[in-house]
Amino acid sequence: MSNLKLDSSIVSVNWLHKNIHAPNLIILNATIPKVTVAKDATLEAFQIPNAIFFDIKKKFSNVEDAFPSAFPSQETFTNSAQELGINKDSVIVVYDEKGIYSSARAWWLFKAFGHDNVAVLNGGFPEWNRKKLPVENKKEHKTTNGNFQAKAQDGYMVFFDTILKIQEDSKYTILDARSAQRFNAEVPEPRKGLRSGNIPNSKNLPFENLLENNQLRPKEEIQTIFNQVTNQQENLVFSCGSGITACVLALAATELGYTNICVYDGSWTEYGSLITNNKTMHWTKNELIAYTLLYAANSNFEEDNKERNLIIEKVNMQTFQKIHDEFDADNDYQSIQKIQKGLQEHDFTQKDVNKLLLEIKNMFFVDGNFDVYERIMYRSLNKLLSVE
Repeated sequence: MSNLKLDSSIVSVNWLHKNIHAPNLIILNATIPKVTVAKDATLEAFQIPNAIFFDIKKKFSNVEDAFPSAFPSQETFTNSAQELGINKDSVIVVYDEKGIYSSARAWWLFKAFGHDNVAVLNGGFPEWNRKKLPVENKKEHKTTNGNFQAKAQDGYMVFFDTILKIQEDSKYTILDARSAQRFNAEVPEPRKGLRSGNIPNSKNLPFENLLENNQLRPKEEIQTIFNQVTNQQENLVFSCGSGITACVLALAATELGYTNICVYDGSWTEYGSLITNNKTMHWTKNELIAYTLLYAANSNFEEDNKERNLIIEKVNMQTFQKIHDEFDADNDYQSIQKIQKGLQEHDFTQKDVNKLLLEIKNMFFVDGNFDVYERIMYRSLNKLLSVE
């Protein structure tokens, strides 16, 4: 059988069954549990024959990032893809066990790294089962390292700094794939500690509206659904909870022939963590310093009055109270991300950071005791704040 080539981003289960023995075909199972399901007990015991597990969470994301499923480096993607036996000429079909859910993320990642010979299985494993096509017990297939080489492409992913610039730009339309209830803050976010809400000027297009019986709706129906939220066919930015189902919108838009589309990688998990309810994070330099000192002062889970007074002396009581209220509402990784973003916003040099670290050390010594918690915090901040 000759090598396959794809002319669409979607393939049917009948097409896959017909071509399943093609020598350059790679079938990937990119299933992840739905974040909105507290306990996912529906994971399959079976898989499509010869399927290989595509581990979005642990292998094909930046696991060191504070936010889930973050965009991996080119090197990480290359190495992980090669380990699965993927070659430069591989035809890749991705499916998941929900129908079309996380498979679209895997598809979009391959395109973002320069591999266009990739498609999503329409209807996924549920449709494969419905047609009573052959399955096998889940198992790991031995693979020989492939020669795949990732090459990051511009325009597929956007990140936090870009969202801050375009959220007020009428040339861009941000479409959020979460449910209407989550978008409108009518229900809490499934991730603990994450506030509800949406990106300013974004519009809601729940990804499930584009599906019927686990499959992508016909193009004319998808077009009607898109037209209900925007008449723009380019400069579309797709968001969701953590960059997974935003890719379902990208898949549908690609099928419609839309261009200049991209996915906001951090999506609401990042934005909702870094931006407060009053839509501000742009601290003054003094507010950034106050927040950082306050974060350090809580290293031993107890604010000393002398430390509080020292921080107030550097700003003022009103600023201190404002920053303190924000700090109290943040969890630990939100605080770290805000401090790092603040350093970038104010173009901190290593000299500025060294001065800030000296102020932190002086604050620790203000009560005459540099305890073990403060020493650990100081070492952590010394590494965290480095800009070199």
